[in-house]
Amino acid sequence: MSGPSYVAVDWGTSSFRLWLMSAGGQVHGERRSDQGMTAAARTGFAGVLQSHLDELGVAADLPVVICGMAGARQGWVEAGYVDTPAHLSDILKGAVVVGGQPRDIRILPGIAQRDAAAPDVMRGEETQLLGALGLDPAHAADVCMPGTHSKWVRVRGGTVERFATFMTGELFSAVAHDTILSHAVAGAEEAVDGDAFRAAVAEAYAAPAHSANLLFRVRSRQLLFGGSAQAARETISGTLIGVELAAGLAERERAVPVTLIASGRLQRLYQMALERLSIPLNVVDAEEAARRGLASAAAAIWNN
Repeated sequence: MSGPSYVAVDWGTSSFRLWLMSAGGQVHGERRSDQGMTAAARTGFAGVLQSHLDELGVAADLPVVICGMAGARQGWVEAGYVDTPAHLSDILKGAVVVGGQPRDIRILPGIAQRDAAAPDVMRGEETQLLGALGLDPAHAADVCMPGTHSKWVRVRGGTVERFATFMTGELFSAVAHDTILSHAVAGAEEAVDGDAFRAAVAEAYAAPAHSANLLFRVRSRQLLFGGSAQAARETISGTLIGVELAAGLAERERAVPVTLIASGRLQRLYQMALERLSIPLNVVDAEEAARRGLASAAAAIWNN
């Protein structure tokens, strides 16, 4: 195994993940924290990064490549966007240098859809796309990327043709904590109630226009017929995901399986939902995709 040659960082809104990497893609060390953009904007991005580098004993001359919200307007240095249709290789060319630092630090750009009828932006997901799909000109993929703000992306020949963002995760949090349904889910356990979830996905997918009514039924069903807080929570989750899938799958080419880029609980839920709808899919771990995408960026920046 060769020694460390660069540092890869996925810097989200509320999370920070760092990997000490060799040129061949081996991980020599990693750091994780909740020091995302929101926290780092208060305490200082340079200090947050250096504290994690110090913990791993990273050499002072090792370069750093970063994706995610550190490149946002409110982040460390604004990295801008590549406009759709955006070839994934354009991301590698658009890395921005962080000035005034003792080491070479680059931040990757996001992708913007400058369509007045469907304006949209992504930052961080483009690096996962690069890591999951590579630059194969023959590759066609319809990609689902679950999260607080889920993305559905159409990629053809290594080019992001268009994409759409759904506030599914944020809506789930708001509905479950800040509406009358908070009483229905109080005390819910972490385990997934698969039956309730799958039934809610199917019902919402079949009738997305009824979503507001389907959500209220969570409360009325529990009051009139009983049921656990866990089932109520998974019904809310399944309803919101089912509505998202109804829109996200509307223009899918049937010959192209869905590529699901996700990890953890979200990967389990979306895989369960897509399987319930009999949608063929390929699953890619989101963290591994981000790391591979950052590795491609490092190779393009420092090995050419």
